[in-house]
Amino acid sequence: MTQFVGFLAAFREHGLWGGMAGAALTLWVTFVPCFLWIFAGAPHIERITAQPRLAGALTAVTAAVVGVVLNLSLWFAAHVFFADVALARFGPFQMLVPDWESLSLPAVAIAALSGTLLLARHWPLPAVLGVAALAGLGLAELTL
Repeated sequence: MTQFVGFLAAFREHGLWGGMAGAALTLWVTFVPCFLWIFAGAPHIERITAQPRLAGALTAVTAAVVGVVLNLSLWFAAHVFFADVALARFGPFQMLVPDWESLSLPAVAIAALSGTLLLARHWPLPAVLGVAALAGLGLAELTL
């Protein structure tokens, strides 16, 4: 997403080649710092996990990352499967509430097909992405 925004921002000012440069720069500044932290910390993981306090902290960080990924997955699923999604607030808590009449059955079908191919048939991810893209294009042609 950040790479796309970098492309659009640079494209608006400098055209296609500027957009490509903006996308490349955004990709670089987004991912290089993450990989630097990984490469810097990877040699020390065994020593860190051998110390109970640090291992507990690493477990807590892992749990937090899983929670963030799950939250993001639910957010994307709600906004892909439903055209209308509201945000309900309950005191300090908030929850996405989809309008069930806006459910996109083609999106659900493509997600179910992709899940089946990945989890039950053990297809490689690039092949599943290709099938999902072709299914999306085919369904878009049918609805025109």
